[in-house]
Amino acid sequence: MTRVAFQLQVRPELLDEYLARHSPVWPEMLAEIAAAGRRNYSLFLAEGGTLVGYYETDDDAAAQAYLAASAVAARWEAEMGRFFIDLDGRPDQAATALTEVFHLEDQLAGSGGSLASDTDDIDNRNDTEGSAS
Repeated sequence: MTRVAFQLQVRPELLDEYLARHSPVWPEMLAEIAAAGRRNYSLFLAEGGTLVGYYETDDDAAAQAYLAASAVAARWEAEMGRFFIDLDGRPDQAATALTEVFHLEDQLAGSGGSLASDTDDIDNRNDTEGSAS
């Protein structure tokens, strides 16, 4: 599985309209995102219009190619393109990719630990710290 994060800059004067356009997204666009193989897709908006997106996929190149060929995605992106600053091309294809620098599960796996056992250890410490012996 590949984790992908990207960044775009929403025009501040269009923020309210941008948010309204995502509440809700066209059902046919949601179906295309899923059909492309993207899952766990989220968008986060920071102060000043900085938009960070995240999704997971098994094959990002195939997902991008699917959406690039999709008439529904082309229509959606044609309408959405005006919301972004300094964007050359379709938002889905031209967003600035972010470099992953840390992923908890990868590091736990590399150290021989696991998220479940580490959580259990914390729970056990809390249980003994709070008990009167």
